[in-house]
Amino acid sequence: MRILITGTTGYIAKRLALQLLENEHELICCVRDLNRIPDEIEDHPLCSFIKVDFLKPEDAEIPKDIDAAYYLIHSMATSSDDFEDLEQQCAQNFKDLVEPTNCKQVLFLSGIVNDASLSKHLKSRLQVENTLKSDNYALTTFRAGIIVGSGSASFEIIRDIVEKLPFMITPKWLNTKTQPLAVRDVLNFLAGGLGKTELYNNSYDIFGPEVLTYKEMLLQFAKVRGLKRYIVTLPVLTPKLSSYWLYFVTSTSFKLAAALVDSMKVEVIGKSSNINSIIGIEPMDYKTAVDLAFQKIEQNAVISSWKDAVSSGRFKDQLSKHIELPKFGCFKDVKQRKVTDEEFTLNKIWAIGGRNGWYSFNGLWKLRGYMDKLFGGVGLRRGRTSDTNLEAGDALDFWRVLYANKEEKRLLLFAEMRLPGEAWLEFKIENGQLHQCAVFRPKGIWGRLYWYAVLPFHAFVFNGMINALVKK
Repeated sequence: MRILITGTTGYIAKRLALQLLENEHELICCVRDLNRIPDEIEDHPLCSFIKVDFLKPEDAEIPKDIDAAYYLIHSMATSSDDFEDLEQQCAQNFKDLVEPTNCKQVLFLSGIVNDASLSKHLKSRLQVENTLKSDNYALTTFRAGIIVGSGSASFEIIRDIVEKLPFMITPKWLNTKTQPLAVRDVLNFLAGGLGKTELYNNSYDIFGPEVLTYKEMLLQFAKVRGLKRYIVTLPVLTPKLSSYWLYFVTSTSFKLAAALVDSMKVEVIGKSSNINSIIGIEPMDYKTAVDLAFQKIEQNAVISSWKDAVSSGRFKDQLSKHIELPKFGCFKDVKQRKVTDEEFTLNKIWAIGGRNGWYSFNGLWKLRGYMDKLFGGVGLRRGRTSDTNLEAGDALDFWRVLYANKEEKRLLLFAEMRLPGEAWLEFKIENGQLHQCAVFRPKGIWGRLYWYAVLPFHAFVFNGMINALVKK
């Protein structure tokens, strides 16, 4: 089949694309920025890419000869306060673009919406589902609860909490019930529902075999990891305090923390149907899902992470707008070293950050991350998805990867920390020399004062970093 897939760089779509290609479907992948094509599918003979921004669809051209489409656009991680309007606008624009095509089926991944008092996030998901309904194509909606898998927002947040806090005083929403579902099962539902006419114009709750509270999920997660954890829930923590609790303990942004707290107050219990037998799936239990996720992490084989969505940080523009270093009105710190082993240096550059650290004065990097978190920034806790691989759009601690090309021997990062200006960090090997360039474009007098305040630290932090990159 010839399939249109949206949200190509997102957590679910990136994984689903690989599964659909294994099933020998032809994919037309929609991306907002052609510089963010995932490495795993970029050169696949059955994969092509078109530039589409569903918030600005004027120049978009969707091929007429598509058989089906996946709508996997999600705005939960965005820093915008009007994410509901953005979601409706995206859905309507998608519908307007797909209706004139030969598309017979649209598949949409939503959330379970059975509770009478829905969160803002789940209300928006239900509104999107209603917007996508059409007389020109059949809509199949899969409504999932908490998704468990390496790199998923829920998995990474639970991991942060469990591995950092032996004793927890937690909000009362930890007693809310839910039915977690492994990401592998989500992908099997999405792929298995393709082309099945009995699923046309229907919605189905998809969920795991267990009903668990969030507290039970934390404790079972700890058991899988071989950790002993103690949890006390208190009714006095308000939603705002709960959001701050999540924000400071985990790698999430405050906006996402607030959205999650709002959602976690609502029970997410699925309605039974015959969907498991139609697709031929027996969803795995929670502990198995957690164990499989850690197998992927230990193999350094995490395909996608929620943190790599550009909306998970402070970056708002397309990457291509920032791909060249600015030349005017900027401060620069440029250092060069002779490279004796290019492969060694490139591998060290591509492994920088995350668990590997920044090779020099890591305590100061951590302090900068704590300060950023204190002032509402992303901090260092996002880490990186892979210990060895980087591609455009990846989150890297409090940086965003703008450009990563090993053949060109160039890595360019853009700062997503809170700054009175904009900052870039570039590594490039030319003519046997490693060029390390930190560029800061200040905003007003505070930007200039900030640069001069941190300048003394550059002398030993950046010198130490470049020395470590070339020294075997």
